[in-house]
Amino acid sequence: MQSTSLPAHSRRTLRAGWEHVSSRTLNLTIMTHPEDPQAPRRSTDPVDESTDPAHSPAAPASTTPTAAPASATPTTAAPTKLMARERRAKHRESVRANAAAIRRRSFTAGMWTTRAPIWMWPVLLIITAIGAVLRLFHLEFPHRLIFDETYYVKDAYSVFKFGYERSWPENADKAFNAGDPSVIESTPEYVVHPPLGKWLIGAGIHLFGADDSFGWRFSVAIIGTLTIFLMGFIAWKLFRSAFFACVAAGLLSIDGEHFVHSRTSLLDIILMAFVLLAFAFIVLDREFVTKRLEKWAKAPPSSPPAEAAATSSARDRRSSRRGDPINFGPRLGVRPWLIAAGISLGLAMGVKWSGLYALAAFGILVVAWDVHSRHRAGVVHPWLGMFIRDSVPAFLKLVPVAVLTYVVTWTGWIRSDDAWDRQWAAENTGWWQALPDWLQWLPSLAHYHYTAYSFHVDLDSEHPYMSNPWGWIVQWRPTSFFYESPDRGSMGCAVDHCSSAITSVGNPVIWGLAPIAVLIALVAWIIRRDVRAGVILAGLAATWLPWFAYQERTIFTFYTIVMVPFVVLAFTYCLTLLWGRVPSSAAVVSDPAGFFDSAPNPRGPIFAGRGTRIPWSLFGRRMTVGLILVAAIMAFAYFWPIYTGEVIPFDAWNDRMWNVTWR
Repeated sequence: MQSTSLPAHSRRTLRAGWEHVSSRTLNLTIMTHPEDPQAPRRSTDPVDESTDPAHSPAAPASTTPTAAPASATPTTAAPTKLMARERRAKHRESVRANAAAIRRRSFTAGMWTTRAPIWMWPVLLIITAIGAVLRLFHLEFPHRLIFDETYYVKDAYSVFKFGYERSWPENADKAFNAGDPSVIESTPEYVVHPPLGKWLIGAGIHLFGADDSFGWRFSVAIIGTLTIFLMGFIAWKLFRSAFFACVAAGLLSIDGEHFVHSRTSLLDIILMAFVLLAFAFIVLDREFVTKRLEKWAKAPPSSPPAEAAATSSARDRRSSRRGDPINFGPRLGVRPWLIAAGISLGLAMGVKWSGLYALAAFGILVVAWDVHSRHRAGVVHPWLGMFIRDSVPAFLKLVPVAVLTYVVTWTGWIRSDDAWDRQWAAENTGWWQALPDWLQWLPSLAHYHYTAYSFHVDLDSEHPYMSNPWGWIVQWRPTSFFYESPDRGSMGCAVDHCSSAITSVGNPVIWGLAPIAVLIALVAWIIRRDVRAGVILAGLAATWLPWFAYQERTIFTFYTIVMVPFVVLAFTYCLTLLWGRVPSSAAVVSDPAGFFDSAPNPRGPIFAGRGTRIPWSLFGRRMTVGLILVAAIMAFAYFWPIYTGEVIPFDAWNDRMWNVTWR
């Protein structure tokens, strides 16, 4: 049988027509049946060629129509772009999921599982005991109210005795110094600070009597002493070095500003203690969260079977995605340490309103740290996981708990009948009249807060020791709490002219290097992504940066007592970097403190010390750390007279005024 063939140009015409009809049919199918399966397309995902029909040796040749020519209708552009976007999104999600799986397999609690050596705790207790002795030594001097003690000590006596602040007559300090507080009046006094700090000061007055100046300052001395041990505990949690935990505690104990505040009955040392306690609870919460995520990462929940996923409805699939623990991570549970941090921050606000800044900053820190921890634990979408799983519970554990605790600190004012503004709601008409009788105190308390806030914002009177926050990090204008100039024969003065001063100036070694330490911590956080540096900077930001919004107000350098612990932590962090690590080849006989972490073996001369061999360069760095610590101790001893009011010759006092702005 003779076959017939078409001419070449006829075959080309017929093929072009068939391709045009096929492309029209394919486009029509896509537009009218969007849920039909699409033709296979190239993917970057790995494919098992043994099971894919398209790669099987016995599979027939593909019958997929060729792409439409450029002259095809524009309706093909939208589906093509949509398919490309879906393909890119799928690829990104696949890469993100694979990276998260790698992190999940390698995630461990790390340093949070390290236990402190037994010797660290008694050493911290010894350092704390030495700090207590230094702070209680001659605490009764001077036997008169100094600086703002004239407000807080007398108010503390009133609060502890009557439940609220009462007025004092003119020249009441003279009678109070003589041990006669009976001159107090029966009318309420308008004060602008919450009552909790005065309750604590009043406890010491109640214990030792209003006529004993030792009792006036006893509570703050004990609180300041306890923060020394708390500082060592926080440093251990952050640095996991028993040696530097003791270093941090020791540096805080010999800082001049912390020492002077611990011996003066002001509110700021109490505020600092509660802020530092809240910071410690947040660090403990991070330990709790990290261990919780480690348990989850070691045994992640399995995905639903493919058959069940294929037969589930669209609503079920959406619900499954929302509850997918791989994408969003686990729920973190009760988090008791976060609740404790909320209570501590509420107590801080109950001392001074500036505790509110710490609440805001630490809340942001908790959010950022949660996201970072979920990312390290292998959660595919850590931000969404934080918002979906823990944003609302964490907020409720922190902010409402702090607000409720703050209101509780006003219990004495609430229970009274004649405290300042206590009857404001009853004397003025408004919406609050619809409230029940047992809530009538609430609008009165709100009005009290409004007037107190207006006072704080509008405070701009001149004061010889007012300072700007820009100079706080270098102690540019420290505050003089007490100064007298006795002559020969008076107060033990053996020369023609003497000085007795109590000046709240920080240790020059610590604060002289503080700007460098803060800068190094900032660089380490940005470049090395060291979370420890970021956490320390968060505490510093909470206690320093908000004051830049009030540069025109009357503010003082002694407010920096709240940022002293974070300056010490930044300083200690830089000392840990300078300390360095021992090469891995060094022969370490005994390392109970964890000093000698493994590091690459450097080239160069080796110093043969006792029990180990380290490079000369590393030996020099550690000698530098030792010299810095010795210099800080010597500076504290040198400035001791102007920390304690010791009577010294005027020239000796003048020699200690290293900056003209200190006078």
